[in-house]
Amino acid sequence: MDFGYFTLSDNHYADNPRGANQFVADILDETVYADALGYHSAWIGEHHFNSLGVLSCPDLVLANAAARTKKIRLAPAVTVLPLHHPIRVAEQWATLDLLSNGRVDWAAGRGYDRREYEPFRVDFNDNQAIFEEGMELVRRLWAAGSERISHEGRYYQFKDVRITPQPVQKPIPSYVASFSKPSIELAARLGCGLVVAPFAAAMTFGGLQQVSTLYRETCAKAGTKPQRLMCSYFTHFADDPAAEAAQRARQIRYYKECVIPALPGDPKTAPPSYRYFIDMVDRLGKVKPSDLTENSVLLGSTQQMIDTLKKVQAAGFDEVILYFNVGMKPHPQVKDEMARFMAQVAPHFA
Repeated sequence: MDFGYFTLSDNHYADNPRGANQFVADILDETVYADALGYHSAWIGEHHFNSLGVLSCPDLVLANAAARTKKIRLAPAVTVLPLHHPIRVAEQWATLDLLSNGRVDWAAGRGYDRREYEPFRVDFNDNQAIFEEGMELVRRLWAAGSERISHEGRYYQFKDVRITPQPVQKPIPSYVASFSKPSIELAARLGCGLVVAPFAAAMTFGGLQQVSTLYRETCAKAGTKPQRLMCSYFTHFADDPAAEAAQRARQIRYYKECVIPALPGDPKTAPPSYRYFIDMVDRLGKVKPSDLTENSVLLGSTQQMIDTLKKVQAAGFDEVILYFNVGMKPHPQVKDEMARFMAQVAPHFA
């Protein structure tokens, strides 16, 4: 099982002294450090207007990282595809694939924050259909090679288009970020990999094993081959009760100050495709430090992390991406925990 670095650049905290510019610089430094430590991949989220995170252009940060790294794979986590024209997305990530000599993984989702949609004048209520049409187009543009293609769809129309440059990888590995069954079905139908969050998998499906089984069964029905399965984990080392209490408080603060304000939690305004978030917001609002389990976080000693990840591996997951810099964790501490994980935990999965 592989391990990657992951961040959503969460910075939406009360009385926060850390500016967005500093945090983006920290994330770039952590990405380069992840390559030196031997992490398989780096996954950087896209957020706008500091509604949760502050890093709006993962492609630009990863392009800088591509020039400063040698092996690490570079990925968005995720491209909020309905906010962008699929032609531009295909061009941007094909260019990064060229610049990195074929080190791009690409993941897309539809996001969950209406506030990120409104300034771009994109219909949040219809984003599932916009997302599905966009996913098909990006992959078609990459696959077309020198052929020019035209498209007449519900949301996108164009004639006689060929993107340049072409990606080095054929195809670029593509993933759908999933909180719901329709996203799993889309990944299976398109032959894409799947990225899930354990806490969402537990709330929606019962756990990671259930997601793995559903994905593989859905691929079989669609007549496609299952691709790589990935999940993300909030990651906090703690070797004594005081450290554990501090890390649990850090995680709770993230949920309450960053996540809940961004999620569509009002039944009156949430689109039908987001109704499952209503229960998620309710649960997160009531969560206590003692409620944080392996269904949401890697928290504790080296051995505790190994034990949890062995279950993830047994469920059929190929990679876990690790969210160290969550909840205002100081940059030096993030790097210390990144190094400790690769020295003490990762060797048990070589």
